[in-house]
Amino acid sequence: MGLNLTKLKVKLLDILAGKQTIILNREDAEKIGVHVHDRVRVQSGSNQITAIVQVTATFIDSGQIGIMKDIAEKLHVKDGDEVNIRLASYPESLEYIRKKLKGVTLSKDEIFAIVRDVVEGNLSDLEIAAYLLAEEFYGMSMEEVEYMARAMADVGEKIDFEEPVYDKHSIGGVPGNKVSLLIVPIVAAAGLLIPKTSSKAITSPAGTADTMEVLAPVKFTAQELKDIAKKVRGAIVWGGGLNIAPADDIFIRVEYPLALDPESQMLASIMSKKLAVGVDFLVLDIPTGKGAKVETMNEARTLARKFVELGERLGIHVECGITYGGQPVGHVVGPALEAREALLALQGKGPTSLIEKSTALAGILLELGGLAMRGKGKGIAMEILTSGKALKKMREIIEAQGGDPNVEPEDIPVGEHRVRIEAPCDGYITDVSNDAIKKIARAAGAPMDKGAGIILYGKRGHKVKRGEPILEICAERESRLSEAYALAMKLQPITVEGMLLQRIPEYR
Repeated sequence: MGLNLTKLKVKLLDILAGKQTIILNREDAEKIGVHVHDRVRVQSGSNQITAIVQVTATFIDSGQIGIMKDIAEKLHVKDGDEVNIRLASYPESLEYIRKKLKGVTLSKDEIFAIVRDVVEGNLSDLEIAAYLLAEEFYGMSMEEVEYMARAMADVGEKIDFEEPVYDKHSIGGVPGNKVSLLIVPIVAAAGLLIPKTSSKAITSPAGTADTMEVLAPVKFTAQELKDIAKKVRGAIVWGGGLNIAPADDIFIRVEYPLALDPESQMLASIMSKKLAVGVDFLVLDIPTGKGAKVETMNEARTLARKFVELGERLGIHVECGITYGGQPVGHVVGPALEAREALLALQGKGPTSLIEKSTALAGILLELGGLAMRGKGKGIAMEILTSGKALKKMREIIEAQGGDPNVEPEDIPVGEHRVRIEAPCDGYITDVSNDAIKKIARAAGAPMDKGAGIILYGKRGHKVKRGEPILEICAERESRLSEAYALAMKLQPITVEGMLLQRIPEYR
């Protein structure tokens, strides 16, 4: 660690960086002896952080240090305060990342050191990306994945519910997968404790937390989650607000621009969050089919066995449900539309694909909880759904989380700018592209614009006549609608047998 201290005045920047970066004037950087991407230690009283350096000639004056809003909160500093800055040494975990880049198996201590340095801001995005690429190229042993999961759970907050905890999780990849909004109230209505922590969308049009946020707030502290779940036996909250497995959010942020998703990281990511909230019994949904993350049954079985083994190592009983993932679940995609459809399903009016998948997965949890014999859980889950008990429980959960318990599907606003796409010919729908549907819904504004999304009027096997609507795009802004419509014309998300797929040359 460098010993030469330099005092600089804080210039507060109204930017949420999401990473520990500071900005120095070029003159000060030269005096301190740092370059772009070097590390410095910034200290204010007893508060200190390691940050990555960016350099400017004009944006920050000499004698100042540009500090982002989120970093200022950690240091408890305001505009004009003085901080000490000094050159920081390279973290030892960098050597472990270099080892992984050569395909070397890492020890428990080495993996824990990497995860600690990720959370403490001691590693740059470039160095974290190098580690993730090493995982992508060389993979990890199950022992390494276990260490990753434990390390990611240990560096964040943990919640002890003091009783058996049940949970359901999906590896994702299929649009419209709002099954958690049915599974949680079904399982909670049966008396089991299911405090569901969910993600917000990264590359999809709606994560479970995005959809639940239409109905009720989803950001809570660990203690608030515990109180809500204990009171009504269930909850659907955003995991990112709980400070559980905080390394995961950082890894995801770095993965996103590279479109990376190493299998070992996915395993550790999912299971670390379950470990942090004390899950005892987990049902894992692995959607499988064309356009899903896992396209074949053999790949799905292999992945399922890995999750089961990792669960055994972590003390979590895992059962995997391999489900059909070749097209969207239900008939809508996008937060508000999916919240509407989930409420309709809880009222017994939803699409068969959504109800069947939800009750099958909920049934496995009921069996794990000793409330049904093996193979009989789905029937009990269906009875809880059709009797109205699940709807009643969902309204209790919505109220406990601060939402309107009397909300009806028609109360939920959806984007008013709309356009329908019609069948170009008579025939049967032969394909609905998951990838195209996701891209079009995101172009329409989902998930940031809650009312944006897609309505599917037909799915695979549905008979249509020329001129009938097969898809509708909803947007909150006209510019977004135009963008999504142009993309839909290019991608042709729905294929009807007999339709002309492409004309070559396209232009004359």
